[in-house]
Amino acid sequence: MAVPCTHAEFEGPVQRYESSDGFERGFCSVCGSNLFFHPVDSGIHGIPIGLFDDRTELPFKAEFFIDQKPENYSFSDATRKMTGEEFEHKFRNG
Repeated sequence: MAVPCTHAEFEGPVQRYESSDGFERGFCSVCGSNLFFHPVDSGIHGIPIGLFDDRTELPFKAEFFIDQKPENYSFSDATRKMTGEEFEHKFRNG
């Protein structure tokens, strides 16, 4: 089974479940690996970067749920930062 998204395609035993109202997660039904986070009716899939063999051309553009991160957790890249409330507002309400 293939699960399409704009920049990647997952093949194999991919399953989806509604993790919260308006959001779903995808995982491998054999090993349980997390494959993506997807706000339903949006064009985005949050895909763990570790799933890609070559990460050199993947830009790091945004951090979500920044208000829930540990205090000592930060990245050096300049990114767009969104709180959980901002993220949910954007992807629940367009």
